[in-house]
Amino acid sequence: MLTAMSRNLHWRCDMGDFWVFGYGSLMWRPGFAHVDMCRARVHGFRRSLCVTSFVHRGTRARPGLVLGLDHGGSCVGLAFKVPGELRGEVMAYLRERELVTDVYIEREMPVRLEGGRIEMAVSYIVDRRHQQYAGNLPETDAARIVSGAVGQAGPNEEYVLNTIAHLKALGIRDHWLEEVGRLISAPDGIPAASRAI
Repeated sequence: MLTAMSRNLHWRCDMGDFWVFGYGSLMWRPGFAHVDMCRARVHGFRRSLCVTSFVHRGTRARPGLVLGLDHGGSCVGLAFKVPGELRGEVMAYLRERELVTDVYIEREMPVRLEGGRIEMAVSYIVDRRHQQYAGNLPETDAARIVSGAVGQAGPNEEYVLNTIAHLKALGIRDHWLEEVGRLISAPDGIPAASRAI
C-alpha cells in the first residue's frame, strides 16, 4: 500500500518562491506567510462537496460532506505566493493540515493567474480511490447528505453556508455550491422524507 509520502509530491530542492492554490478554507484562512495573493483558475478540476466527513462535520452513523477538488470542469480560487525560504515550513504546515486521512493528494499543477500568466502551484485534490470519496453528486443528493449532519466542528449546513458566504465576499461565484446552499436553506427545498440517508 502506498504511503502518504510516497503518493504525494516530492519537491524540488531549489529554494525559489512557489505558489499555493486554495479553493476552500485556505482562501480565507491560509495560515501561512505569503508575499502575494491573486485570483486564479485551475482547469480540469472543480470545487465539490465530494469528501465524506466522519468527524468534523458528521459521524460514522450520519456522515456529512466537505469540499474537495475533483476531476472535471474548472475552479476559481486564490493563489498565494510563498517565499522560497519558507518552503519547508509552509509545506510541513500544509501537509499536517491537508493530509490527515490521506483523502487528498498533493499535486503541483498549472494555474492561470489573474492577468493570464500561468504558474505551477501546490494544491490538494481528492483521491477517488479513498473510502471518503463520495463521488460526483447532484446538488439534491449533496444537500440531502449535508442536511442534519453534525460533527465535532458543528453542523454540516453551517460549513456549506459559511463557505458560500466567504466565496461571495471574495467575488467568486460557484453556482453548483450555491444551489446546494439554496436547497438546505429552503424549508421545502428537500422533501423531509428524503433528508435522512
